[in-house]
Amino acid sequence: MTLAAIKALTFDTGGTILDWHTGLTAALTKAGRALGVERDWAALACVFRQRSLAGMQRHGADAPASKNFDDVHRETLDGLLDEAGLGALDDAGRRAIWHDALHDLRCWPDFPAALPRLRQRYLCVSFTMLSVRLVMDTARGNDLHWDAVISCETIGKYKPLPEAYLGCARLLQLKPAECLMVACHNFDLNAARACGYHTAFVRRPLEWGADSAHVVPPDPQHDLVVDTFAELADRLGCA
Repeated sequence: MTLAAIKALTFDTGGTILDWHTGLTAALTKAGRALGVERDWAALACVFRQRSLAGMQRHGADAPASKNFDDVHRETLDGLLDEAGLGALDDAGRRAIWHDALHDLRCWPDFPAALPRLRQRYLCVSFTMLSVRLVMDTARGNDLHWDAVISCETIGKYKPLPEAYLGCARLLQLKPAECLMVACHNFDLNAARACGYHTAFVRRPLEWGADSAHVVPPDPQHDLVVDTFAELADRLGCA
């Protein structure tokens, strides 16, 4: 990889930066306790994540985008709670999960110290399927200072559609080859590469909690594979 060509790091945010599993599991556990219901809340959080991702990917491919990730989170939760026998949860209780808990997610502990290092040399951008407001709220809650938030909500085409990646580069006024996509998901990185991006895989072994079945190894074609964001900063020559 020609490091001199890279001008921006575009970060997947849900999963790569934010620990959705811990936050979502805690919110589901609290709701279940209020209703006196016991379930495997960690497993239910994984199902929620799988379904919401499936409901959002490639949105806008065949018609103008009609919803954002908050909408999909709400729709997914409604269906999931009914299946789990928690349909009695009222609107306020549901909003506490699909909105409040997800807009208050904690980031992985190795990211806050690495971000200022990376920003010394590169534009650091949240490039995400999450809603603009969710990323703004979690940035404020975690004291993260992005140079920009570029959501697929803004572009109107959702990952892994090529228009999402090309649109992000266009908004940054950069060529795709001047962008390094940073993620813990091969599908995101591979789609970015197909559009001309460089790619960096950051391992997040606890993204799915203890459910290691969903943790996939990095594809071999990525330009960088690192275990931590500090290692990413080191590999990119950031003091």
